[in-house]
Amino acid sequence: MTGHVVVGFDGSPESLAAAAWAAREAQRRGLRLDVLQAWPRPKHLAPGSERGDHPALAQLAEREGELRALAPEVAVSATSVAADPVEALEAAAQGAALLVLGSHGLGTLRGFLVGSVSQEVLRRAACPVVLVRAGGDEPAGAVTVGLDLAHPADEVLAFAFEAAALRSAPLRVIHVWSPPAGTEYMSYGAIGGLEGEVSGVERSGLAQALEPWRARHPEVAVTADLIRGKAAVELVDAAATARLLVVGRRVRRKPLRHHHLGPVAHAAIHHVHCPVAVVPYG
Repeated sequence: MTGHVVVGFDGSPESLAAAAWAAREAQRRGLRLDVLQAWPRPKHLAPGSERGDHPALAQLAEREGELRALAPEVAVSATSVAADPVEALEAAAQGAALLVLGSHGLGTLRGFLVGSVSQEVLRRAACPVVLVRAGGDEPAGAVTVGLDLAHPADEVLAFAFEAAALRSAPLRVIHVWSPPAGTEYMSYGAIGGLEGEVSGVERSGLAQALEPWRARHPEVAVTADLIRGKAAVELVDAAATARLLVVGRRVRRKPLRHHHLGPVAHAAIHHVHCPVAVVPYG
């Protein structure tokens, strides 16, 4: 494996959990771990200055030591930069295999209160980004990935199969489909026949999309589920028993200010309890 794992750190409970998850992931992948602290501040508070014992910098150094103990086989480095967090994290993601960020706890609407920094980085990062909830380890269960046959993405499947293989975990692949527009005006008999035909085509397409990946990863036990419904809703429900949810983010050729998360990724980062990996593709 190439690259390294980067984790954003600001001393919050969310970033503490993200750093621990990132250390374990770096150990699984045999990669180094870079802990990045970014916050605009006067230059006289930079590491190595007379005020280098600032509480935030001391906390970073303490966390670095804890991560070395947690993952002794991992080369850990910690860096503090006086920069805008979004810009610093986006730059760090350029050469990384994975970027890990903390996510706020569940709110009253049963959703992650994902911060503005995390959302902006998710829209712009060049590498996969994993959001980790505070106070919770990666649960047991299958790695779960959402697959859109209309926009099949090798990057998403590659990440999901690799994540399952690294964990010796089963992989659940979910493709959500809906009947063609206009079927609501057809008779029940006609709808039933058409849905059976469409679902058969979808099932065949799902099997074909997974065939080369099953061959590359024979060690991974794969379950392929075809579900009728709305992708965002069904994937959030499926993630209730997942240890990691993997979704894609389609990258379009447009200025960064116009980049956005699709409805599935948006629902996942706001409503899923387990760690969520958002993988850019396209």
